[in-house]
Amino acid sequence: MSIYVEILIRGSMDDLWQKTQEPRLHERWDLRFSQIEYLPRLPGEPQKFLYSTRIGAGLRISGEGESTGERDDLSGQRTSALKFWSKDSKSLIEVGSGYWQYTPTGSGIRFLTSYDYRTRFGAIGKIIDRLLFRPLIGWATAWSFDRLRLWVEQGVPPEVSRDRTLVYGLSRLTIAFIWLYHAVVPKLLYHNPDELRMLADAGVPSSHLLSFVSLIGWLEVCFAVILIIFWKARWPLWCTIAAMCAATLAVGIYSPAYLSAAFDPLTLNLAVAVLAVIGLLVAGNLPTAKNCRRRPREAEE
Repeated sequence: MSIYVEILIRGSMDDLWQKTQEPRLHERWDLRFSQIEYLPRLPGEPQKFLYSTRIGAGLRISGEGESTGERDDLSGQRTSALKFWSKDSKSLIEVGSGYWQYTPTGSGIRFLTSYDYRTRFGAIGKIIDRLLFRPLIGWATAWSFDRLRLWVEQGVPPEVSRDRTLVYGLSRLTIAFIWLYHAVVPKLLYHNPDELRMLADAGVPSSHLLSFVSLIGWLEVCFAVILIIFWKARWPLWCTIAAMCAATLAVGIYSPAYLSAAFDPLTLNLAVAVLAVIGLLVAGNLPTAKNCRRRPREAEE
């Protein structure tokens, strides 16, 4: 059940080592930590450190750690081992250990980590860990590794990756919600008279208005789901822009009176189209956990 994450990073060993071993640089890209602080040490002593993670509402989870050793071999591979623990009663992790490994290859550096931990809170803690926490922290590790890759390979600062991801997620989720809401509420649940009237203005026979508006509603529900399932695909955003332009043009031709109404289609469609444009603008070079290997190579063979 150890957490394993591996990624190929095309960069120099010195640069990667610095960004992963220097606390002020490490905390910039690693989603698992908000602050890392090395403690003073005497020559020959292991390096001890403090860490903390913000969990929201002004709360933090804090812990301690200790580097248990570093090793370089003749092939250029470097390994850094550590152990960590937390006396914070809010922390699910009680004690754990793991290592980072840096292996030069012909195409870059294979950077990987493997770590495991013991939970507190007895059987309840084990259940929470298995069902929720372990998958979440594994994903956070992989996502952070890809954010580190973008920093090393393309010079994209971790803060920029974070902000782009947040903007992309908010724009995408908002668009999906708008599609879903306008499908379910005015079309499927209430058969809003304005929806029916605009369809009638466009030439839909009165005997088919209810079935037609329901069909459109279900198509919009499907499209909202597509926006979530195909999270990284850009074509749903382009389709959204095209749909908003077509819908606004149709209203202007067949039902122009609605353009002067409160909450008119023009402003709504414009806002949705702009959200889609924003999503497209920030969609490039977003970190993703899918770029990481999550099982050791020997386990897959």
